[in-house]
Amino acid sequence: MEELRNIFTSSCIEAAARKVGCSTGEMYRRMKRVGLIHGFIIPGYDALHTQSREHVTEDVLGALKIWENKLGIQA
Repeated sequence: MEELRNIFTSSCIEAAARKVGCSTGEMYRRMKRVGLIHGFIIPGYDALHTQSREHVTEDVLGALKIWENKLGIQA
């Protein structure tokens, strides 16, 4: 199960990076900085992985924006 969550997390990072036009490394750093991977994507795996890629990408980017704003981080 952990392997599936890791694959899903990687695909979320890749899709989000592609959507905003940045590298996957930059997207990973942004998500890690605010705790989105272990605080949103992995815990939300059961619900998120049942949704369309587009929907998940929008949810992840929306959460990233909110979490960065709460911490005063300008992306």
